[in-house]
Amino acid sequence: MSAPERIPPRSVTPVELLTEGELTVRGRIREASNAALFCTAAHEGREASCVYKPVAGERPLWDFPDGTLAEREVAAYEVSEATGWGLVPPTVLRDGPYGEGMVQLWIDAAPEAELLALVDAEEPEPGWKAIALAEVGDGKTALLVHADDERLRRMAVLDAVINNADRKGGHLLPTGEGRLYGIDHGVTFNVENKLRTLLWGWAGEPLTEEAIEVLGGLRDGLKEGAALAVRLAGLITTAEVAATRARVEALLTAGKHPEPSGEWPAIPWPPV
Repeated sequence: MSAPERIPPRSVTPVELLTEGELTVRGRIREASNAALFCTAAHEGREASCVYKPVAGERPLWDFPDGTLAEREVAAYEVSEATGWGLVPPTVLRDGPYGEGMVQLWIDAAPEAELLALVDAEEPEPGWKAIALAEVGDGKTALLVHADDERLRRMAVLDAVINNADRKGGHLLPTGEGRLYGIDHGVTFNVENKLRTLLWGWAGEPLTEEAIEVLGGLRDGLKEGAALAVRLAGLITTAEVAATRARVEALLTAGKHPEPSGEWPAIPWPPV
């Protein structure tokens, strides 16, 4: 009698794995300011590492009173997917061991990929963009720079759209395969301008043709009743969706990267 034919497991998408998979908590990420748990998600013979941030573990923020950090994290993923750039790891909202929360695919960053640096110079070298002067102790300063990298430039556009108030260096995860991901998008989508980022190197410069095309697609997707607008409406407030629509329109009208407003610190602290 011949052995039964082995049927390979069907392909499971990361979103399906995160949504349907059984979550097993493996440990806590202690560096996080809110509850963040390192987990595995297993479904139909597939398994992946992920981060689970339960809503019950969130600390209330006076300047982000509406919704939850988890919902804004998922909203950032939805906008990222709509751009086609895939800058945010697959992220879903689901029930977990400690209640509803955000579940995001774990990304192994490549430590050798240098995107930020402090240099003892007044101007950046070719291939780098200046951010600001930084105090390094003993009354000395150094120039903080980031790479002149198209992936970072796309991230700067995404952050301007979602109004990211906390784009730190540690939130940028380059991979060994050449991808770049951004994480920690809980403080986004505010109706007021709260853009704080390390990616100011292109401030005031014209947007690329690619960025203008992507922003045009976002404008269509954010029209009332359009697919992206409907998805966001289930995650953030009506006013926040309208503000996102207005930011896209403002970027297209200006045709350039935004500049610091000067009304508050433009760089998050700590920057990394």
